[in-house]
Amino acid sequence: MGTLSKVIYIDSAGREYAVDATVGDTVMATAVRNGVPGIVAECGGNCSCATCHVWVSEEFAPVVGPPNDMEEDLLDMGVSDRRSTSRLSCQIRITEALDGLTVEIPPEQP
Repeated sequence: MGTLSKVIYIDSAGREYAVDATVGDTVMATAVRNGVPGIVAECGGNCSCATCHVWVSEEFAPVVGPPNDMEEDLLDMGVSDRRSTSRLSCQIRITEALDGLTVEIPPEQP
């Protein structure tokens, strides 16, 4: 089954969804596979929409790192409530260092 890391998703109503994520998968794919609401992922993880936008918790932001140029453009164009920790969850790959990663799902994806 591979190594697992825990990812905690917090929806706009404050509900928490703690999910075991396989190392190597993305935060987006893990959410979709586990039925976490609010991660729409219209493009299926191809970094061509912004419907999987999340806010990474401050403590994990340095570990997750900044968005790449393509992701940066999508966040600029497609996200109404952009924060310094905004990322597209399809671009965050699960690693052992991200065990316990907490992401917030904005109220409405564009």
